[in-house]
Amino acid sequence: MPKRVSHSLLDPVLTLPLKGLYARLKIPARFPPEGIVVVGHLCAIVGALSFAVSSHWWWGGLLAAAGVAMNHVADVLDGTHARATGQCRNGGELLDHFVDPLSFCYWVTGISYSADCLLLGTGGVIVVYAMAVLTNIKAKMIGEFTLARFGPTEFKTLLILFGLTMSGAVGGAWLLPAAAPQIAFWFLAAMFVAGVIQLMISLWFAIHEVNAKGSTPDNTEWELKKK
Repeated sequence: MPKRVSHSLLDPVLTLPLKGLYARLKIPARFPPEGIVVVGHLCAIVGALSFAVSSHWWWGGLLAAAGVAMNHVADVLDGTHARATGQCRNGGELLDHFVDPLSFCYWVTGISYSADCLLLGTGGVIVVYAMAVLTNIKAKMIGEFTLARFGPTEFKTLLILFGLTMSGAVGGAWLLPAAAPQIAFWFLAAMFVAGVIQLMISLWFAIHEVNAKGSTPDNTEWELKKK
């Protein structure tokens, strides 16, 4: 497995303290880390469904923010629990990396529904998966799994703040409820544009990085297996 390097701006502030809380949670040693992954994924689904109704119900944004936050907690603790209990497994690693981009896609889809703009949501899903594919291919080629300065932690933080904003807007705390769908649309549009720009920049640097640090290029032919 490639080594992990995080350049995240918020990981030192948000993620490291969560790791420090692991011992206090007293998770049973026999509990599989894959179970924590599943719990986190269920929280992501709850968050996505709540985002979808966040422009109509005040509790939608609040529950969405909670779902994203709990997903992040689970995402931090699954690996910590696996290492602490000697349950590191390739299958668990695969499951974790498989469901992470799915969670982001759920949230983008939910927000696009609340903004009544599924087309923009489709574009957001494409960007999410393009970034995930790029990150994993680069990790395979240079032996290093790298998180950008604006990575999953920063994105989840924005989603939590967005959910709380939607809850306040629909509840009439500081904005008219009718403005909620517009808030969702412009938030999603801004994130889409920022995501495309980040993807293009990341692709440019990734190409140069794999050329400089990658192993010898694979020039073998496909081996066809006969039945």
